[in-house]
Amino acid sequence: MMSHKTKTYWKGGMLFQSDNPSGNSVLMDTVVNGQSERLGLSPKAMMLSSLAGCSGVDIVDILYKMKVVDFKLCIEVTAELTDKHPKYYDKVHVDYQFYGAELNAKKINKAVTLSVDKYCGVMEMFRKFSTVSTAVHIHNL
Repeated sequence: MMSHKTKTYWKGGMLFQSDNPSGNSVLMDTVVNGQSERLGLSPKAMMLSSLAGCSGVDIVDILYKMKVVDFKLCIEVTAELTDKHPKYYDKVHVDYQFYGAELNAKKINKAVTLSVDKYCGVMEMFRKFSTVSTAVHIHNL
């Protein structure tokens, strides 16, 4: 079993810098009264970005293996927070927006299904506490 470890450092105010096993780092921040500038993503927003990134990496890899290489992909994640503390995302919807010429809908749908149902570990983690829905949108230009 593989394990990962991160270290997160408080940088002042509500700013934190977190490293990860790849050696890169990311900034996390939140809104504070009297502060208009944010230097990083909020921790909860970062979870949504992680979901999109995890699934996106799967999809691009699968499509490249299927010889589908000429496309653009935008993944939009919309989530609803619960009203009571601790607030968490109880409903999450992922829209996969594909753009390109003569896109192969069958291959795209297969790649998304494989990511959503089999490969994306972040998606599986979200399913432990959220209702997750997805939709594929293909825009042939």
